Amino acid sequence: MSVGIVLVSHSGKLAEGLAELAAQMAPDVTILPAGGLPDGGIGTDYDEVVAATQRADSGAGVVLLYDLGSAQMTAELAVESLADPSAALVADGPLVEGAIAAAVAAQAGGDRKAVAEAAAAAGMPEDLMPAPPVTGGGGGGGGGDEIELELHNEVGLHARPAAVLVRTLSAFDAEVKVGLGEQEADGHSVLALMSLGARQGDRIRVRASGPQASEALAKAKELVEGNFGE
Repeated sequence: MSVGIVLVSHSGKLAEGLAELAAQMAPDVTILPAGGLPDGGIGTDYDEVVAATQRADSGAGVVLLYDLGSAQMTAELAVESLADPSAALVADGPLVEGAIAAAVAAQAGGDRKAVAEAAAAAGMPEDLMPAPPVTGGGGGGGGGDEIELELHNEVGLHARPAAVLVRTLSAFDAEVKVGLGEQEADGHSVLALMSLGARQGDRIRVRASGPQASEALAKAKELVEGNFGE
């Protein structure tokens, strides 16, 4: 059972396309579009948003994302009208990036608060930062362990592979960073990993620290060498 996601947009096509894209990152999460007016025009429809929110709730609650100002109002009114308004949250974050981040967080088992926070934090520049100098040595010390891996899959570290990596790493009690050149990204952020622009043939650094650092690195290596299941 995972948190459901509803995408509230003024455009039905935008909501449907984004729901299709986000579903690629989170195959087990219910992601429903609620965009446009009943006649296909531009706008938001309160009844549709309410119905989508009710359908998206499998028992773990729902997080709603929106595109523009009036869509936020529609989403909030829909939540207030629910029999249990606490079962849903309206996330204040970018619609596209937020939907992807929320979907991955829900797929990883996050609760409503965690999913909404992932959406709100999506695209923050803190997710992508200069890589610190490597001080050498691994072993469970403060700097953690580090491995270098070459990407062989056709699309590199982009949408679906990044989502697979994030979902997998979320199971380990470890802080993971992935580096390419002078940049380093949070291994638990799909958008940050995609921002690295790592392509087929690139060599990435995977650095981990924490109680399960070794296990996380081993799994990362397995995924990369297995081309992320492609």
